[in-house]
Amino acid sequence: MARRLPSLNGLRAFEAAGRHGSFTAAANELNVTQTAVSRMVRLLEQRLGFALFRRHANALELTAQGQTFLSGLTDSFDSIARLSEQVAAMRSGPVLTVGVGPTLAMNWLIPRLTSFYRSHPEVEVRMATGGAMRPVRDDWTCTIRRDVGAWPGYTAEVLFPSTLVPVCTPALAAGLRQPSDLQKATLIIVPHLANDWPIWFEAAGLRAPLRPGAEVFFDNNAMAMQAVLAGVGIAAAQPLYITDALASGRLVAPFPIVATKKEAWYLEYRLGRADDPALVAFRDWLLGEAKRQRQMEAELVRRPIKSQARKIRAAAVV
Repeated sequence: MARRLPSLNGLRAFEAAGRHGSFTAAANELNVTQTAVSRMVRLLEQRLGFALFRRHANALELTAQGQTFLSGLTDSFDSIARLSEQVAAMRSGPVLTVGVGPTLAMNWLIPRLTSFYRSHPEVEVRMATGGAMRPVRDDWTCTIRRDVGAWPGYTAEVLFPSTLVPVCTPALAAGLRQPSDLQKATLIIVPHLANDWPIWFEAAGLRAPLRPGAEVFFDNNAMAMQAVLAGVGIAAAQPLYITDALASGRLVAPFPIVATKKEAWYLEYRLGRADDPALVAFRDWLLGEAKRQRQMEAELVRRPIKSQARKIRAAAVV
């Protein structure tokens, strides 16, 4: 018996609009117009025979049927996406899927992958966003994440400690002589990491609460690091996020006092994958890169601002 399914485009439009709470945001995600999304949802409602949204002047509100429908659709689309990834992974060469947070991926891992491909051109590396904070997924080969220990059923190998150091552009650093000068500066803050600055203040011997000149908030580390590079303010950053920017001289650490957090960065994988040839190759390479990272961070805390870039560059080619 043939399935009687609503329009797939209508389902996608409704799911995106329901998830975002906006026809406009859904249109941006689907690369269509807001009018097209609204029309597809309206046709879907006509097909189903009930309303999915209550439409207000500046907002969408899900009906009871809409809430139930959205939950099931999101789960179904996620399942289809995972199935697609699994089928795409069925290839002759080895494939390695790494769960990793976007900031670590963009600022540290991706710029270093060229050296891995030079040694292992046969391995295809795929990155799945979210490995820093979300639970480990079964379809990942491994994950690089920040935590206080391994997830149940996983082996965890320490890559580097989770540390914090203030960073900013050389122009902003020129006005900073001692840590207490931060009271006149603009501090960049990521809300879910709001305790990072107090942790660093304590390491620097500053009594909390320190009242900065201004505070600017960004939803995630990726945006915060871009704001630092743009000269918006000063961030308490994980050194591995900005090592390359320090090496190039785009950023400096005005106060080379490093605070260590309780968690660490780990490479995690299931015991059953320990002998996977792609994972073995990636693990050995990653441990080597992690050692180099620790050496470069050690150079950072020992050297004054003017020689940071030169010394970090030297450590990078050892």
